[in-house]
Amino acid sequence: MFSTTPQALGPREAYRLLISLIVPRPIGWASTIGADGTLNIAPFSFFNGVGDTPPTVMISVGQRRTEAGRVPKDTLRNVQETGEYVINIVDETLSEQMNLTSGEYGYEVNEFETAGLHLTASTDVRPPRVAEASAALECKVTQIVPVQDTHYVMILGQVQRFHVREGLLRPNGTADPQLLRPVGRLGGNEYATLGHIFTMERPPA
Repeated sequence: MFSTTPQALGPREAYRLLISLIVPRPIGWASTIGADGTLNIAPFSFFNGVGDTPPTVMISVGQRRTEAGRVPKDTLRNVQETGEYVINIVDETLSEQMNLTSGEYGYEVNEFETAGLHLTASTDVRPPRVAEASAALECKVTQIVPVQDTHYVMILGQVQRFHVREGLLRPNGTADPQLLRPVGRLGGNEYATLGHIFTMERPPA
């Protein structure tokens, strides 16, 4: 079995190996708005749920490298200013548009327009939702946590409202993954759709 340390690999190769092993990763397509009204949307595969009462999610955002040092990416800058964001769920029909929003654009660039996306107003937060997305989570920031010894910052947010397109929910109130058809991130430039789905009952207590 291959065995090594992050130090032996170096930062770039350790990152490449890490993201190729933690797969598939859900994609949090975060829409935000700055204090001046500037809109931004960007995808993050360091995204997941971290608690259920109240429902809480996180995205981890890397900071941009400049000659002057590390500076916040637009998503982080906006949530620092306004304390709100929306997680839009990426399905198979939105993968190309999601990818277009992953570029390193200037703060003044509206990625919604770049990707040809339509906006729809959120209910409880200021950032808009992606009208084409089949599901979205409106969130208010509870913590912004620098990740020790990295250039990442973890943004924790409590879900204020769920939006799910008609027809995607099962009678038990959960989303049907076969209908949601989410896209997951793999290593490098690879992505995945849902494969075989199976069910297992938990052992009795």
